[in-house]
Amino acid sequence: MNSAMGPLSGLRIVEFAGIGPGPFAGMMLADMGAEILRIDRRNDAGADDPKKDIPARGRQSITLDLKKPDAADVALRLIDQADALIEGFRPGVMERLGLGPDTCMARNPKLVYGRMTGWGQDGPLAHAAGHDINYIALSGALWSIGEAGRKPVPPLNLLGDFGGGGMLLAFGLVCALLRARETGIGDVVDAAMCDGTATLMAPVYGYLAKGRWKNERQSNLLDGAAPYYGVYECRDGQWICIAPLEPQFYALLLKLLDLPEDHFGDRTDEQTWPEQHRCFADIFQRKDRGEWCALLEGTDVCFAPVLDLEEAPEHAHNQARSIFVDAHGVRQPAPAPRFTNRPTALPGSPPAPGEHNETALLSWGFERAEIAELSRSGVM
Repeated sequence: MNSAMGPLSGLRIVEFAGIGPGPFAGMMLADMGAEILRIDRRNDAGADDPKKDIPARGRQSITLDLKKPDAADVALRLIDQADALIEGFRPGVMERLGLGPDTCMARNPKLVYGRMTGWGQDGPLAHAAGHDINYIALSGALWSIGEAGRKPVPPLNLLGDFGGGGMLLAFGLVCALLRARETGIGDVVDAAMCDGTATLMAPVYGYLAKGRWKNERQSNLLDGAAPYYGVYECRDGQWICIAPLEPQFYALLLKLLDLPEDHFGDRTDEQTWPEQHRCFADIFQRKDRGEWCALLEGTDVCFAPVLDLEEAPEHAHNQARSIFVDAHGVRQPAPAPRFTNRPTALPGSPPAPGEHNETALLSWGFERAEIAELSRSGVM
């Protein structure tokens, strides 16, 4: 565990196990030094190796059967000592378990109660099932990604689950924790993926309001329409990307490609974009990706090779900054961001459900006899 290091060291958080954005928010906080105790369900036979569940790293885990009445009492005793709580159930589930925010904050007024959902705690869709693709569809984000004349393309589940969901929950928790530290009064953080994705779209809506964005896919500067902000295939079937948006960077690209500075005339004239695309596509097909890297990487043409998941950890820049690490037998992204005065340490390995049933409860003030009884009765 890394709870002795990082800017959030000293914070105690109880996390109710979930999937997707909730665990990702927990990972972000654990990476920064928070002590997180995860309450898991019983481990299912045949489940994936929990030690390879990267977003679960840096926690301790106990298992509670929350359907048993005594389990809520155990959870409440832990919550009494916590600075924050993370849960990702549908609205109303925690209340039915006797663990809703009113109950918890009546006992622990400074508690920050983090709630992660897709649609939010209220609204006509609040109780409907959904996944990342559904939540980002409502914000305009999904509509905006893809090629002209073709269907929208899901950007993995990065926008809803992890950007608009987990990151916004972690941000909201830290905001409320700072306020609670000043006032002694906690708060409920209603983090919804539909809200968070809309927030991520704020710059695009700003461009739209200024008349600088067309409400059409692949028709804008940053969505693949501009020939100088896009991806090109190389001779060997590999890919590179260029983004020389600024005039001086674009001029340098033309120079390195042995093209006259005025080759395309006004590069911002959208009527010339198809020809620019064809020209760049033809040029980049003349060399392998490695040759283009040797010529363009590290210059101000705003260039990078498009790396796959196995290549990325091997890139010289990623290695120099240790952006990926081999930890606990698994290659994974390192904690980010970085701090000078309060550096983070590599988090502990993801726990197996119930791995810390005894050790964690002892450190949270339970007696050995109590723990033995909880195990005997099936609560834990």
